[in-house]
Amino acid sequence: MKKHLLSDNLFNELLLNPAKRGADELFIVSGYASAVMASYHIEQLKKEKVNVKINLLVGMTSRDGLSLTNHQTFKSLMESTFFNTFNCSYLTEYPPVHSKVYSWFKDGNPVDAYIGSANYSQQAFVLGSQKEIASKCNPESAFEYYQSLIEKSIYCNHQEVEEQVAFYNSRNVVLSNRDIIELETSDYKAPVGLDKITVSLLQTNGEIHKSSGLNWGQREGRERNQAYIPLQADVWRSDFFPKVGQHFTVKTDDRKILIFTRAQQNGKALHTPSNNSQMGEYFRNRIGVANGKFVTKENLISYGKTTVDFYKTDEEEYQMDFSRV
Repeated sequence: MKKHLLSDNLFNELLLNPAKRGADELFIVSGYASAVMASYHIEQLKKEKVNVKINLLVGMTSRDGLSLTNHQTFKSLMESTFFNTFNCSYLTEYPPVHSKVYSWFKDGNPVDAYIGSANYSQQAFVLGSQKEIASKCNPESAFEYYQSLIEKSIYCNHQEVEEQVAFYNSRNVVLSNRDIIELETSDYKAPVGLDKITVSLLQTNGEIHKSSGLNWGQREGRERNQAYIPLQADVWRSDFFPKVGQHFTVKTDDRKILIFTRAQQNGKALHTPSNNSQMGEYFRNRIGVANGKFVTKENLISYGKTTVDFYKTDEEEYQMDFSRV
């Protein structure tokens, strides 16, 4: 096999083009990985109108553990958002695995594979903030490597995963099972010490959007729950939220996990990229409006809030507070 080093357009070379050539399943071994990368990748595959099943094995979890938010988002992707399309496993045995191997299958047979420096993350493949390289390798050997590690791993949604993998919070403090349960059951408290921005769900004139914002789907030909959060000029001009197109995780005050992205001209709107109706369904459920119904200003006032508070944990993780005032 002729070998050559790849250093440009790695997202297309490793993660899109094989699918466009007919591959239908991808097996990944990656030392580190992010759930928002999986979300971004699958959405790009959808745009190319190709159906691919992704199997991810995260290799450094046996030593370094994983952030709780990343873990919760992986679970959400596997169990609901991309059910039957995305599987995720964590290595639980030593030694930890720092490798990055991408093995493509077509009709149950290995057809293409790559090794290199790029973790399965937006930092490596999407943002262009660091240089990565990759090279073609033998597809059969790449898949054999993946298989050799699977028996040493555990699915991210396994009932005993918290006992076998260490999870840590945003302050890099390792959490016990009891800590995790308390976080999931205790009363919500607004974060302290994080950058914060408040976004209005109303227009600048104080009125509700008639066919945009929370009512984006209220027009002919649209699914009526479709919605987005409009960003005011001072917000979208700032660097508080990530760049247009980048996916990021949002933890809500009622313990939901959502994946957002900025879209529209100048990135002036926050969407849920896997399904724009997910945003509308979420807010309608919170304020007590039936799915598909028009959201009025009075609905928001009756609920007790017309704004949303966002807190920035890091470049890929935010918290959203829509609790009643």
